[in-house]
Amino acid sequence: MSEPGRRDGDGTSGSPDRAAIFEQLRERAIALRREGLSRRQIRDRLKVHNNDILNRLLEGEPPPEWTKRPNAKDGLRAKAREMRLRGMTYDQIELELGCSKSSISLWVRDLPKPPPRTREEASAIAKRGWEATLRRREIERQQTKLAAAREIGELTDRELFIAGVALYWAEGAKDKPYQRRETLQFINSDPHVIELYLRWLDLLGVPPEHLRFRLSIHESADVPTATRFWAELAGVDPSTFQGATLKKHNPKTTRHNTTDAYRGCLVIYVAQSAELYRRVEGAWYGIVVGAKSATSPRRPI
Repeated sequence: MSEPGRRDGDGTSGSPDRAAIFEQLRERAIALRREGLSRRQIRDRLKVHNNDILNRLLEGEPPPEWTKRPNAKDGLRAKAREMRLRGMTYDQIELELGCSKSSISLWVRDLPKPPPRTREEASAIAKRGWEATLRRREIERQQTKLAAAREIGELTDRELFIAGVALYWAEGAKDKPYQRRETLQFINSDPHVIELYLRWLDLLGVPPEHLRFRLSIHESADVPTATRFWAELAGVDPSTFQGATLKKHNPKTTRHNTTDAYRGCLVIYVAQSAELYRRVEGAWYGIVVGAKSATSPRRPI
């Protein structure tokens, strides 16, 4: 006589004695289930410690009401059981309902397993699941960005001034002891950064006639189109641009900025800006000192 709970193949194959023992165990398991015992209680009572065998013994027998999670969603549970009976896998049910596999397992583990999937089916399910995950992540990403943008709201002149000083000190040309350069010169490839910088210059009272524009771009790019783009953004005529700085092509370098969206960088030079540069440098160090002496409690942004 074989050990209770052992099975060959599908749990019923083997000698007639083993099949009879399995059927006896199944009858006892179902009877205990109908008495209201949980899976754990049945497992301990019958000394069956293999979940696959226990699933086989209880196949088709619903769990008692008291074992159901009180916070489980009845509609989703019913839908999951219906889908499982149609032969759908945990992955497919998870993809359709958006539930976790652990919840699905609790809801449908007493039901028969679907036939094994082919490699092509498994690959297709995995691909759809990953695509759904990417879509969900992108939605979450955009929601976070929109919420952060709403928190900023309108800027005061002081806030814009401080933001512009920090932006310039990060991206603009700086004066060095070994190279005196007390002029405002800024270069960037991000249109939004350029828009903010121009708005900041306007706040500082820089006359439009003091602005000088130049394009810095790879020689293989469409220079006229890029010039028109930046001129329109800056609100000036393309003919006012100085000669473009062309970057030589290096075949050993792998470039990713080769699409039609590539427009190079815009260089903005402010004539007669030595005094203004000194004000900006002084404001920057004022920001540094002010940040060190800040006493506001830290809080999440």
